[in-house]
Amino acid sequence: MSLADRLTAAWYAGHPALGLLRPLEWLYRAVVRRKRARFLAGRGDIYRAPVPVVVVGNITVGGTGKTPLILWLIEHCRSRGLRVGVVSRGYGAQPPQLPWRVRAEQAAAVAGDEPLLLVQRSGVPLMIDPDRSRAVAALLAAEPLDLILSDDGMQHYRLARDLELVLIDAARGLGNSRCLPAGPLREPVERLQAVDALLYNGAASDPDDGYSFSLQPRVLINLRSGEQRPLSHFPPGQALHAVAGIGNPQRFFNTLEGLHWRPVAHAFADHAPYSAEVLKFSPALPLLMTEKDAVKCRAFAADDWWYLAVDAQPSPAFVGWLDKQLQRLLPRR
Repeated sequence: MSLADRLTAAWYAGHPALGLLRPLEWLYRAVVRRKRARFLAGRGDIYRAPVPVVVVGNITVGGTGKTPLILWLIEHCRSRGLRVGVVSRGYGAQPPQLPWRVRAEQAAAVAGDEPLLLVQRSGVPLMIDPDRSRAVAALLAAEPLDLILSDDGMQHYRLARDLELVLIDAARGLGNSRCLPAGPLREPVERLQAVDALLYNGAASDPDDGYSFSLQPRVLINLRSGEQRPLSHFPPGQALHAVAGIGNPQRFFNTLEGLHWRPVAHAFADHAPYSAEVLKFSPALPLLMTEKDAVKCRAFAADDWWYLAVDAQPSPAFVGWLDKQLQRLLPRR
């Protein structure tokens, strides 16, 4: 287990040694509170786009199902007649210049794995830049759009926003509710009181303070051929190598077990690079990975490599709430 994995386990399971990090946590809290206070006071270089901006993010380190929910938001907004675009930091991307328009045919090393996934699945206009304000301006200069979705960016206070949607893993929650480095929070827990909606990934029903959503396995897709097969392609009890380089790999492995397969788990760091040699496992079994991993592996995939496509399913209450917000932000639509 890596140092990062051990630290994450301590955040969520609790460990007395984390108390030694409290002085660093206090310093971190002071910095992020100062940044937010400046934003709320309107101080500094804050960009307000001419169209509504919806930030989809979290206050915890690690995966919360953000990419599948953004895909759902793209399709839902389109179904309401809206022209939607996405901006992203493009973590791990190395484009020739910034801002950079992501295209479906680009390599993940250039575009970033999550932005490339969003574009390949939905065709959405998408711009990457660590300066999300600059990304929004560039995207609007390139495309006539009605709405911008910001992939993460909760703490990017140079960008004004009209809605903040925060995702929380229902199983892991907020861990020990402490800020970095003593806990998994990017901002103090009271920050949640100021957001527009909380969405709990994996909650059985809508909690009192927010909405539930789930990630539903949809289909198996072969990396090499693009062939789609139903989930019944692998019978119950099927042993397979399971690869996950996401914020919370265990969620993926749990999903496969819930489908009654027997995954041999291979957890990698979030956004990890891959090669055929790295993914050469023994014994010889089918290999199944997340869609986010697949965008980096198609060029060297073997015949029996697959990825599991999943769809986000928010609760009906959230859908109703969102439609009211869209009507408020875009009343003539």
